[in-house]
Amino acid sequence: MNKKYQRYIEYIVNDIEPPYLKSIEPYGLKDNECVLVLSKVFNQPVTIKVNSVNDKLVYDSNGNEIYSEDSYGDWSKYEYDTNGNEIYSENSNGYWVKYEYDTNGNAIYYENSDGSWTKKEYDDNGNNIYHEGRSGYWVKREFDSNNNLIYWEDNNGVKVDKR
Repeated sequence: MNKKYQRYIEYIVNDIEPPYLKSIEPYGLKDNECVLVLSKVFNQPVTIKVNSVNDKLVYDSNGNEIYSEDSYGDWSKYEYDTNGNEIYSENSNGYWVKYEYDTNGNAIYYENSDGSWTKKEYDDNGNNIYHEGRSGYWVKREFDSNNNLIYWEDNNGVKVDKR
């Protein structure tokens, strides 16, 4: 093992069921921190750190947090697309969130377990030109070639000229 990582422990775990980290404890580590490689559990190389308050954090090989668990056993897990954008998260309380992105990485859709949702559209310059939410309220915007807002209008009939 590389000297830089001598205080880290490598560990492969077979057949661990969620919550993934309950049975993993750091043994004799300085600063109460360790890194465990649990590629078998997440089907990818991962890094786990246990911090000073005993929170356990799992990262994928791109550095994205994919799982966390606090000392009370409350956990959250996260999924990402190939661009590193968070596309899904859920926690031990049953709350979840889904995200969608356009090809430029702009968040175009948000939905959660409470029933809230938001849709957004962007122009080629990344300006938010449309926003709509669960309540039915929407806003449209138009920008000039210098990305200055020309006007915005909403579904209540309000139109504001910004020129």
